[in-house]
Amino acid sequence: MLDVLQEFVHSPTMSAPNHAGRADEIPHFRTFATTRWTIVLQAGGPTTDGSAHALEQLCRTYWYPLYTFARRRGLTQHDAEDVTQGFFAFLLEKDTISRADRERGRFRSFLLTAFTHFQSHERARNSSLKRGGGQRLVYFDAQEAETRFQNEPSTGLTPARLFDQKWATSLLEHVLEAVRHEYISAGKGACFEELKTVLWGGRGEVSYAEIARRLGSTEGAIKVSVHRLRARFRERLQDEVANTVARAEDVEDELRHLLAALSP
Repeated sequence: MLDVLQEFVHSPTMSAPNHAGRADEIPHFRTFATTRWTIVLQAGGPTTDGSAHALEQLCRTYWYPLYTFARRRGLTQHDAEDVTQGFFAFLLEKDTISRADRERGRFRSFLLTAFTHFQSHERARNSSLKRGGGQRLVYFDAQEAETRFQNEPSTGLTPARLFDQKWATSLLEHVLEAVRHEYISAGKGACFEELKTVLWGGRGEVSYAEIARRLGSTEGAIKVSVHRLRARFRERLQDEVANTVARAEDVEDELRHLLAALSP
């Protein structure tokens, strides 16, 4: 997966226009409409259905990095669950988002800073926000989170670096799942399952000839299909990153940070 990300971030064609409709088209940076994170910032909190839904969607996607951060900082499983759930209730309160740094505008940075501040004041333990306090929460499976955490490889990364790594991983997994649903909707689910080994596992994992044999296709057709899948993944990745920054010009910067977080 790193090769796809490196290819996208360092591509000299990243901001150059392409001819729409060509099979070898590489998506380019375009002028983005207002992103979900921008909507949340402008609303100053979940005061409208749109801003509340936008924030909840972002939190639902990226809750695991926060849980991992809490566990790596020494919290027990149950305390990490409490503080993460309590933080979501706190975050979804009116005016919480209004304290976000509008200049930097990275949802990732805002989320970690706010979570660290929340944890340091032990709000999850000492207020009615513990385990949500009856507030509307972002659902996550605590047992699944702990199982994932226990299966994480040993690493010397700081809690903050681990948070960035898991943020990047969660984002890529979210994008991969979105593309998978697109292929399934188009009746190409089996094709996606074969091609994703090239996208996710690396080009050397399986040969194009073998994929062609399994799908009853030709090697040339598979090469074109892989190219289209990689292009679509990069486009969806670009859009997902845009949903976590406040300005379109920050997308490339955030992609570079994403690459750095995933690099060994």
